[in-house]
Amino acid sequence: MKVHNPILSGFHADPSIVNAGGECFIANSTFEWFPGVEIHRSKDMKSWMPVPSPLSDKRLLDMAGNKASCGIWAPCLSYSDGLFWLVYTNVRSWNSGPWKDTPNYLTTAASIEGPWSDPVFLNASGFDASLFHDDNGKKWLVNMEWDFRQSGPRQFSGILVQEYDPEAKQLTGKAHKIFEGTDIGLVEGPHIYKKDGWYYLLAAEGGTGYEHAITCARSRNLFGPYEVHPGNPLITSYGYDCMLKRAGHGSWCKSPDGKKDYLVYLCGRPLPGTERCVLGRETGIAELEWKDGWPWVKQTDGTLGNVPPDYIELEGSGEIAAGQGMVHPAETYRFKDTEFLLDFKTLRIPFDEKRFSISERPGFLRIHGGQSPVSCFEQGLLARRQTDFSFEAETKLEFEPESFQQFAGMVYRYDEETQYLCAVTRHEQKGKVIQVMTIMPEGFVREMEMPVDEHKPVWIKLSVRGKNGFFFWSQDGKIWRQLRPLLDAGKLSDEYGGQGFTGAFVGMYCADLVSYSRHADFEYFSYKRTEEN
Repeated sequence: MKVHNPILSGFHADPSIVNAGGECFIANSTFEWFPGVEIHRSKDMKSWMPVPSPLSDKRLLDMAGNKASCGIWAPCLSYSDGLFWLVYTNVRSWNSGPWKDTPNYLTTAASIEGPWSDPVFLNASGFDASLFHDDNGKKWLVNMEWDFRQSGPRQFSGILVQEYDPEAKQLTGKAHKIFEGTDIGLVEGPHIYKKDGWYYLLAAEGGTGYEHAITCARSRNLFGPYEVHPGNPLITSYGYDCMLKRAGHGSWCKSPDGKKDYLVYLCGRPLPGTERCVLGRETGIAELEWKDGWPWVKQTDGTLGNVPPDYIELEGSGEIAAGQGMVHPAETYRFKDTEFLLDFKTLRIPFDEKRFSISERPGFLRIHGGQSPVSCFEQGLLARRQTDFSFEAETKLEFEPESFQQFAGMVYRYDEETQYLCAVTRHEQKGKVIQVMTIMPEGFVREMEMPVDEHKPVWIKLSVRGKNGFFFWSQDGKIWRQLRPLLDAGKLSDEYGGQGFTGAFVGMYCADLVSYSRHADFEYFSYKRTEEN
């Protein structure tokens, strides 16, 4: 069977994989999206089921005020002593001056579904922290070091290792700098493994764009010196004419049956004819083979190399298209229970009764109006990843605004500075209206308001075909009217408007800039892939 890459489509960056009890679990970054850390599980490496995100309350994660692309960076999920160990960074600042505020935490659970223990603060000397469990019982925190005194790539000054005492729940002893990276530069995202008496270090290098890569090195001593892989980098897209771009930052583990080793890594697929990865950084997979004590990426023709493969071969017949191994709760989401939350996320705040409810009006999602679409504190917004280049999303809402400062509808967004909103709102002369608002780094644009009937529901649909999209609206769910302007989907990407690390989301929102209380009721939300992919 051919399983095509990426296996996790849409924004699933910085994968950390672990084998526990005959299953593989992948944890991904979520940045400013709440709850923190995305987890999928699989027993066959073909079908990937979502698991409730572990950082689901403010006890474990408080992101209020975090700017775009702050929050959860590169979590590390490991398994030892009958526990899952999750190390994560809640980045508070990363692009304001020379410093980065990167507190690292640890939480544990006996089950992947939790409950998760109170967070333990570890350090803040750098980001992308991981935990290595040595075979002598000792545990070591591994993270990159940020040197704000330097400039450019030299700020990524190396990989640190420090012992962690699980009884005292704190780091102990001194931190050792074990690796300063290679000439690729920008060393980060470290993981350590042990095999046949060798310590293997994986580290991301080259930045998160088109020059990204994974470096591999090994040593007989945890503290080094480390020799670099003879064919380094272990995997990269840089300089190759391959489908998957930006390949880098990953980790490896045994397959569920323990017979093979697999590497998961982030990658990106640009919109055809562009360099914009609207789906964000996704998760790819490659089989590893060992030769002369080194891991190598198995290519689709059976040779060994360092190019990200289009697919891997597993037992069985047939093919699984890119991302189609992901198991979603539904194509049309109803709000009778909380199962839909496996696919949806809020911004920085928990899904709780203050802002969101499925009990106040059974069968509906009620969103109480939050702050504006550019707020980094408390937006009334619930959205899911865009996982396909071409798709249709649809919702039906009931909303009775009393002011132009109250608006609700559908959002198609990258971050606070880059988004499209289809808004039901009020105009002083026209009454209840619908319009499209565009927020981009170059400015804010409001399109002409179209009157809609009072006290009647409004259906909103977003149709995206590659780089082009349109909003539509209806008042009976049958006859649809197109709204201008033409939406440029490619702008909702890391490559547009400045550096970021996420991807496009589509969802529902309600804003009330008068009292933070006016609510909108959503009856359903649907997302379906279309054939133009």
